[in-house]
Amino acid sequence: MRLRHIEVFHAIMQAGSISGAAQVLHISQPAVTKVLQHAELQLGLPLFDRVKGKLVPTPEAQRLFVEVDKLNRDLIGIRRLAASLRAGESESLRVMATPALGASVLPAAMSAWAKAFPNNHCRLATHHTREIVSALLVGEADLGLSLQDPRHPGIKAEVLASGPLMALCPLGSPEAQAEGPLALTEIESELIAMAEDDPLGSQLMAGFEAAGLHPRSRFTVQTYQLARSLVEAGLGLSVVDPFTATAADRSRVRVRPLKPSAPVNLVLLSAANAPLPQVGRKLVKQIADATRASLATL
Repeated sequence: MRLRHIEVFHAIMQAGSISGAAQVLHISQPAVTKVLQHAELQLGLPLFDRVKGKLVPTPEAQRLFVEVDKLNRDLIGIRRLAASLRAGESESLRVMATPALGASVLPAAMSAWAKAFPNNHCRLATHHTREIVSALLVGEADLGLSLQDPRHPGIKAEVLASGPLMALCPLGSPEAQAEGPLALTEIESELIAMAEDDPLGSQLMAGFEAAGLHPRSRFTVQTYQLARSLVEAGLGLSVVDPFTATAADRSRVRVRPLKPSAPVNLVLLSAANAPLPQVGRKLVKQIADATRASLATL
């Protein structure tokens, strides 16, 4: 039996007549009759006896209806799921971000997303880029956010926003007495450095070495959020990504772009063979919009 045969058969069994089935299916009575006749022809047996102008299900039809009714309930569930997918409702989304982006980029975007999709569930986690890539490849995450493109053949990378490296200067420091771009040669304060394996930290130290500079540094940290917190406590100056800089406490810190500085990107990561669901694509747009709005405040 084809799906259309099953729908018509189920409607006739439920309504008890051709006319009733036609009303349920919103088609004409001749169309119902034609489909029923085709179904009986394919099956090679009658499904209904015509008794005094009424349809009476045969014993075979009664047995068949038990299974058809189960299938019909499944079809109803599929239609409901399709409708919810079309509306972007009742979906679960798994998002991973590096710690810096989880603290700086996600909160504003998730606030807008939660209002737009009150029936959705989102599972958030912070990991390093290498772990995010692994999760995407094995289907344990739908999308990831990173400051770098892993350049992996199984990962699709898309730049959502971009900004320069930013210097966070305690208000009492010499660097906080001016505004505008801050050159490496103008840094006098003690540096709160990033770990050696951090890409941006390595880029910064290479810049110092190229200029023949050796900044004083007693603190080395693993995350940009911790660097920001130490600057806000007045323990030194630090250079961080622009997204972390947007969350700095301006009553304690002056934020200045570093010069020269290559752009730092907010990169969306997803599995190359797994397109984002509709609700995921909408979250990506909200992340991009919220991040660009934050960068405009720097």
